[in-house]
Order: sequence, then structure tokens, then C-alpha cells
Amino acid sequence: MKITNKMGLPQAFVEMATSDYVYEPNEYRVTSLLKGIRETILERRYSKEIEQDVSDMIWLLFGTAVHGVLEHHKEGENEIKETRLKIPIGDYILSGQFDLYNANTKTITDYKTASVWKIIYGNFEDWHRQLLIYAHMMRSIGFEVEKGEIVALLKDHSKRDAKQKADYPQLPVKKITFKFNEQDFDDIKDWLSKKFAEIAEAEKLPDDELPLCSPEERYNSGDKFAVKRKNRKTALRVLNSKEEAEEWMKNNGGDYIELRPGEDKKCADYCSVCEFCSHYKNRIRKETA
Repeated sequence: MKITNKMGLPQAFVEMATSDYVYEPNEYRVTSLLKGIRETILERRYSKEIEQDVSDMIWLLFGTAVHGVLEHHKEGENEIKETRLKIPIGDYILSGQFDLYNANTKTITDYKTASVWKIIYGNFEDWHRQLLIYAHMMRSIGFEVEKGEIVALLKDHSKRDAKQKADYPQLPVKKITFKFNEQDFDDIKDWLSKKFAEIAEAEKLPDDELPLCSPEERYNSGDKFAVKRKNRKTALRVLNSKEEAEEWMKNNGGDYIELRPGEDKKCADYCSVCEFCSHYKNRIRKETA
């Protein structure tokens, strides 16, 4: 990755943002598997051409800094911290590094920096899957794991909102715990096997034929359906499905229904390989045409 510094920030920012990670053939990190196949493959193909400015990486650097502070604490007698594991899965190597393992509680812990909205919405599927993969890897080398734990530091927490809103996180740190059972471990082994099979097929494809990331992976906001009237610019009503729009138009009037495609928020703001992605480039062309 090429790191730029358009704002002229101190060199320390640039050095912290610079990674010496080298993509190894047939080796994939856990965090890469949690992304869409297209994003994962393009990151590897264009790793030396991807360009990102330090100013766009501030929250990533914040997370790195938090890990840097926490990793200096001493391990407890029954703890293992900051350990990278590698296990074979078919023709591939799965690589992952968790933050802490406690043998007494049989718990894998990972530290995260997150937005309060992550906690408010309560969508922790990605965290659950990541910890479950780490747990599976630890079990494969003989360690017992029964739980996964996320310690989330909320970077945009507001004391004022905590006092005024009942559903708002009350503290700037939140602990999320997942209990694992044997069915969870069977499911994740199956998921990993299918994921690497998809990767094996995708590696053979040209860029524009790679599987499109799912709407969830693209943070798609969802298509909307606007009931419109001829010679009127604004919609009479905007609904979440075509069926709802048709029903509304039947009962309330209107001339036609306009599809408003959902916005791919990750593609636009958070994907480092969007400039190499045909889906993103085609979407931009349509929006600017």
C-alpha cells in the first residue's frame, strides 16, 4: 500500500500507518475472510498499488494505538496474549491473531474500537464469527474455549447522550460476551471450508468476473421505491418495497413507481480497493452520467 500525507501530518502518523505485512501465497488472515470475496482478492492483487492518505486512517491508527498500549500489560499466570496462530485448511493456511486467551475462564478476548451505533444497533454477527474462528483455531491446537469476548472502546461516546437517552451506551466501554457450543464449532468449520472453496474459484477469475460483495458486505442502505406523479419532481411517498409502493399507489394515487437504488456505503467510503472494482466504477459512471 502507498501511504500519502496530504495534510503534512507528523512523520509518526505515517510510520504508524505503514504496514510491513506481505501477502503469502495460499495464506489468508481471519479478518480478510470476513470481507467480501471480491474485496479480499482485489486487496491481494493490487496490494502495492492501493493508495490511502494518513488523514483517512485516523480511526484505524486510533485502534492500533489502543492495542499498542494494552499489549504492554503483563500476562496473568493463566493468560496468553497477542498470539498469531496458523492452521491448515485444505490447500490453504488460515492465519489469525487474538488479543487475549484466559485458560481459567476458557475465553478468547479481542479489543475493538467502535462507534456507539454498533452497540445501539446490536449487530454483532461479524464479531461473533471472528471470535468463533479464533476459538476454533485454539481448539485445533489443544486449548479449550467456551466463550468469546469483545471489549469495545466507543470512540464517539457522549456523556450527555448517556444521561438523556435510555437506549444509549452508558459508558465509553462495552463488553460483549458470546457462549459457544459444539454446533457453533461445526458451523464455523463448514463456513471456513466453503469460504476457502469460494476463494479457490475466485482466484482463477479476472477482476470484473469476481463475485460481487453481498449487500451486507457493501453496507447497502437498501433499495427504495418512490411513488411519483407526472410533472411533479418530488415523490408522493417513498417505501421500502415495490409491493408496498404498488399498494400505496392503488389506495392513494400516483402515476408510476421510481426505483431508487440503495447506496453502497462501504464502496463509497470504506473500501480500499474501490478504484480497482468494476462494480464501483460502473456505479460512479451511472451517478455522474
